[in-house]
Amino acid sequence: MAEIGHFIGGQHVAGTSGRSADVYNPATGEVEKTVALASVEEIRAAVANAKEAQAAWGATNPQRRARVFFKFVDLLNQNMDELAELLSREHGKTLDDAKGDVIRGLEVCEFVCGIPHLQKGEFTEGAGPGIDMFSMRQPVGIGAGITPFNFPAMIPMWMFAPAIACGNAFILKPSERDPSVPMRLAELMIEAGLPAGVLNVVNGDKVAVDALCDDPDIGAVSFVGSTPIAQYVYAQATAHGKRAQTFGGAKNHMIIMPDADLEQAADALIGAGYGSAGERCMAISVAVPVGEETANRLVDMLTPRVESLRVGPYTDEKADMGPVVTKEALTRIKGLVDRGVEEGAELVVDGRGFTMQGYENGNFMGGCLFDKVTPDMDIYKTEIFGPVLSVVRAKTYEEAIDLPMKHSYGNGTAIYTRDGDTARDFASRINIGMVGINVPIPVPLAYHSFGGWKSSSFGDLNQHGTDSIKFWTRTKTITARWPSGIKEGAEFSIPTMK
Repeated sequence: MAEIGHFIGGQHVAGTSGRSADVYNPATGEVEKTVALASVEEIRAAVANAKEAQAAWGATNPQRRARVFFKFVDLLNQNMDELAELLSREHGKTLDDAKGDVIRGLEVCEFVCGIPHLQKGEFTEGAGPGIDMFSMRQPVGIGAGITPFNFPAMIPMWMFAPAIACGNAFILKPSERDPSVPMRLAELMIEAGLPAGVLNVVNGDKVAVDALCDDPDIGAVSFVGSTPIAQYVYAQATAHGKRAQTFGGAKNHMIIMPDADLEQAADALIGAGYGSAGERCMAISVAVPVGEETANRLVDMLTPRVESLRVGPYTDEKADMGPVVTKEALTRIKGLVDRGVEEGAELVVDGRGFTMQGYENGNFMGGCLFDKVTPDMDIYKTEIFGPVLSVVRAKTYEEAIDLPMKHSYGNGTAIYTRDGDTARDFASRINIGMVGINVPIPVPLAYHSFGGWKSSSFGDLNQHGTDSIKFWTRTKTITARWPSGIKEGAEFSIPTMK
């Protein structure tokens, strides 16, 4: 059985810790590979390698750094089918969805091809008598990224692309559940011309996470995962003097107004709620129809759509969604559905009993649809991260908007309406980081920044867009005056422009 090790110094190296984890095919439930779990010593070796490589890379002019990413984007397109196959086999998502995973990462790589412009500083001539003032954005040195299982291509590229483009070296610790794609991305970066050691991939578990947060040579840490771990990583990293951006869970609401195109809204909810088996931090998991008539019509439209979802392995080109990632995840999701029934929610469509001939050991589950969910229920409060959509009925717009406003998570939200005043009010008032107006999954394009509010995000700067350039660099400001402009004699008061 193949064992995945680490990628350090531009080459694959075997793990030496003596610890490993199984890598499953979620469709079959079978172990297909094992992955090494790094020790603290292996993390230190990767960091030392990165530190040695960073000095020359940081001194490389930005045009040459950009050329690596131009080539990398080309290689991603050339290897799209291979990457999607690797991703689907370990994650379970459909091939089309896997390609979307790669493409959304590729778009950030396209964005950082503009690093010569993005990393420019500022200049003021004549800021004072004979004084010029300018600033520059310099790399933090070594960055680290800790990424989740649900987007094994996109999120690593969201992190390492801007970090490396800015002149940093980078240590990537991907999820141990689906590690093959991150390793392949590292190979392609080397093929694109990245010097060895600038991007190292170290597989591991909590031991590796703690080592990255503690390491004195790492200047910045980025994380995506659950909220409890996001809080933990943020506290650990900042306690050791690092800057950190950590992104946690979500409970994304879609409000459906009485004037909305309900057919359009129902289709949007199906795609946003059940795509990737609901294993997305931007999945819509709560539908909030306003008014009883709207709610009744919406549930009537959703029910046959959920019942007819085609569930299957990634090799089924007609599948709408695949299995969830692990048996533990499947057990947890089913347990939360059980809890919803116990709490009194109406389970309109029950996907718990779904089985697939020939894939009886796979982690498959059909779509579930709850109606008449209330805010006091666990299924409303908790991020289920599975193919479960809850309908929470609201009598008025104010009651509807109050739901996401008061929820502890604040990642994404959406509203479906034909009324411009309502949409504008919603976008202005809502305390959520990313907002869609007749758009169900409002993930910003690469040149805008991605990030939630409240318990969905910790840190001041978001991912990709201009925020990423700020996060992976430090600003240095220089005030210069040459001898011809210097007056004789000491000056004891603080300099001013008066």
